[in-house]
Amino acid sequence: MARGWESKSVADQIEDAELRETKTPPSSVDERERKQRLDSLLLSKSRLLQQLERAKHPAHRGVLLNGLKAIEKEIEET
Repeated sequence: MARGWESKSVADQIEDAELRETKTPPSSVDERERKQRLDSLLLSKSRLLQQLERAKHPAHRGVLLNGLKAIEKEIEET
């Protein structure tokens, strides 16, 4: 049975991520941890931006904006 489009996409994404890691290996454990933390923060930021686009209620938008500001500050410090 052939794989569906979604599973192909996921497999391709995993393969691409593995290739990127092998091309630029982190020089130390600390550097790798910093990169993983930064990747996590950037993912959180993109999720918040998506939620902010859909948010209608002013209170909800305020909470999302506060979260976005906190993440951006942490990204700058990383």
